[in-house]
Amino acid sequence: MFACLLLLALNAATQASAAADAVPARTEVKASTAEHGKFSRLKKPFKTGEEVTEACLSCHTEAAKQVMATRHWTWDYVNPSTGQRLGKKTMLNSFCIADRSNEAFCNACHVGYGWKDDRFDFSSERNVDCLACHNTGQYVKIPGLAGHPAYQRMEYPPGSGKFIEAVDLSQVARQVGKTSRATCGACHFYGGGGDGVKHGDLDSSLKQPDRKLDVHMGVDGGNFTCATCHKTESHRIAGSRIAPTASDPHPAILRGQKTDRNPASCQACHGDQPHKPGPGAGLMGSLTRGDRLNAHTRTLACQTCHIPAFARGGVPTKMFWDWSTAGTLDADGKPFQKKDEHGHVIFDSKKGDFRLGENVEPDYVWFDGRVDYTLKSDRIDPARIVKMNTFHGDAGEPAARIWPVKRFRGKQPYDLEHLTLLVPHTATPDDTALWFNYDWDRALAAGTAAAGQPFSGRFGFVETEMLWPITHMVAPKEQALGCAECHSRDGRLKAVSGVYLPGRDRNLLLDRAGFGLAGLALLGVLGHGTLRIFTRRKRREHGND
Repeated sequence: MFACLLLLALNAATQASAAADAVPARTEVKASTAEHGKFSRLKKPFKTGEEVTEACLSCHTEAAKQVMATRHWTWDYVNPSTGQRLGKKTMLNSFCIADRSNEAFCNACHVGYGWKDDRFDFSSERNVDCLACHNTGQYVKIPGLAGHPAYQRMEYPPGSGKFIEAVDLSQVARQVGKTSRATCGACHFYGGGGDGVKHGDLDSSLKQPDRKLDVHMGVDGGNFTCATCHKTESHRIAGSRIAPTASDPHPAILRGQKTDRNPASCQACHGDQPHKPGPGAGLMGSLTRGDRLNAHTRTLACQTCHIPAFARGGVPTKMFWDWSTAGTLDADGKPFQKKDEHGHVIFDSKKGDFRLGENVEPDYVWFDGRVDYTLKSDRIDPARIVKMNTFHGDAGEPAARIWPVKRFRGKQPYDLEHLTLLVPHTATPDDTALWFNYDWDRALAAGTAAAGQPFSGRFGFVETEMLWPITHMVAPKEQALGCAECHSRDGRLKAVSGVYLPGRDRNLLLDRAGFGLAGLALLGVLGHGTLRIFTRRKRREHGND
């Protein structure tokens, strides 16, 4: 009996072994159909980024043409709703002020090679930088090199005693991949002069955030990349700060649905009724929490409740930048810096004074998606705070919602005669650059000449304000704002006009009517109770109880 069992077991083992040999083991299948590390064309050494681009275009023949049709390439855009000509190439801001004359420095964040002045060839496909967005590491474009990385070991910043090594272009090219939070963030986290400076809701803490910082991008949450929401078609990236989507009162976009809607809005995924409705919803109106919250979407942007604060990841954002103190030197005539107790720079002879903020509660404004910008040709009133941009929208308008914003304040130069904001030459090393000579007269003369802007030679500094919409760093739902944070006298929406907000607002006539009705109801209850007591006693007296 035992021998029979042993023979059966051996036979089964032999059959299992044969079956294993017949069915190959499952192997991991990569999503991409190409392994760039196997391409012989990418194994050779490259001297410049342009040579890498030529290799890329030998397969991806239309990629450069697609990139060159986008605002990431042109830095130029005509806003269809306002007619203003905008884009980094022409706009002013309250941070580094302007790109013109500073191209070799600022354009480290351009998706191209060699843009150092107004002679840059926007029609040359080899000038497109494929690696800027598709590298997976070890690729950095250096400010001051007109969009190029370091091709040889170099001291950077100049005179600092610090050195950076040359980039291995061949290795980077063989390891290209999809865009990531890090590749997008290489520019968008550091815009305006440093980490977290500009936006407040975009900084390096979002490279590997947890879900408490951003429930979508959190590595323990949705682990979204930027492209998850900012979907790309032919290198055109959805979403725009210049022409944003303020409201989208529609259901979620279905997968594969053909639509002109912005796929980077909250409603594109969650719809305009994102909270779970209760029984009776849509009939006489449910009073459940979900239905009450859904009613708020007609007035509030999703971000208003779901982003309770910005600059929450440990990186401070600039809230104020005073250029008027730039050029101030120490007693020995040398440039210097001041730092706060956390080691953050709050004064720099190159840039002036700063005020920083962390865990900042946003301001709130009505916004319908229309934005006007103050351009270098626009006359200003120096007796008032100059609005670098104006968010339009009024209560009751179908497209308007109450939005959270970062309100950035500053002081920047303007022409005392022409009454226009001025473009300074700051960053590219020469004897007219403010960061190297600390001379405002020469810096403004050079900058305005490069920008084609008239300059009287007489200048002062004017207070400015710029709004930045807050839409990243979405907190988990358990951290969303509670009712009392807005519905109170001193709540978050205390400065927002045009809407009656219970708990914040009072109407004397309405209050008196309400209290009067409540008083009458109380009197009715008391009267009814007294009458019942009286009639009960009467019934007892007559033996009817």
